[in-house]
Amino acid sequence: MPYVDTHCHLDHHFDLSAGQQIARAREAGVATMITVGTDMASSAQAVATATRYDQVWAAVGIHPNDAMEATPRVLEVIEQLARDPACVAVGETGLDYYRDHTTPAEQHASFRAHIEIAKRTDRSLVIHCRDAWQDVLDTLDDVGAPDRVVLHCFSGDLDVVERSAQAGYYASFAGNVTFSNAAALREAAAAVPVELLLTETDSPYLTPHPHRGQANDPSFVPLTLRTLAQVQGRAEEDLADLVIANTARAFRLEAGIVAGAA
Repeated sequence: MPYVDTHCHLDHHFDLSAGQQIARAREAGVATMITVGTDMASSAQAVATATRYDQVWAAVGIHPNDAMEATPRVLEVIEQLARDPACVAVGETGLDYYRDHTTPAEQHASFRAHIEIAKRTDRSLVIHCRDAWQDVLDTLDDVGAPDRVVLHCFSGDLDVVERSAQAGYYASFAGNVTFSNAAALREAAAAVPVELLLTETDSPYLTPHPHRGQANDPSFVPLTLRTLAQVQGRAEEDLADLVIANTARAFRLEAGIVAGAA
């Protein structure tokens, strides 16, 4: 059955090239990958990688931990990259209060700028959030969210699930949902409406159990889907099909293309 990795960093891996990771993913049944930039250089590389390989798409943006780099000129380049046919999303952007590499003011300014870029380019918005859920959701309410919003590496509680689901935001789960200490995250995953559920690796980070300690890559996304199927009480094959349909809507792609059938 085909799997989808809606958020990976193919050009950040410590050991494997993008081509090697894609080959491993294909062997594991991963049909579609979205490789994500975190600054201007890696965003340009994401578009180049997506252009080179079939069934690989790009997301471009400035990570909140690098928000000090989101100058008008850099944001202009991000918008140009977002308009490339290989790009399906703007981000990852958002707010991260766990780390203090940038000030909240810098992060908020960058986040709002990315929201506007997503609207102007009609691209999906991919959000990174850590310890800032209320401010992220309040900002989307205040500015007005784009048509398609993906909460990457979802880490919210049940209240965040309820509020984001009411807004129609997609919740994408990474390998940390498989961790033994992630019972609360699995509870949240069980509560997400299945039509808003996505799978990702966030590779090379957050390697799922039982491979923790290794560098992550898209070939491990089936382990995340297996855990999500368990907590949702669904067969893996059924959930894989639903995730394909969800990915198609979330990133404005054809379901057949996402499944690798067209």
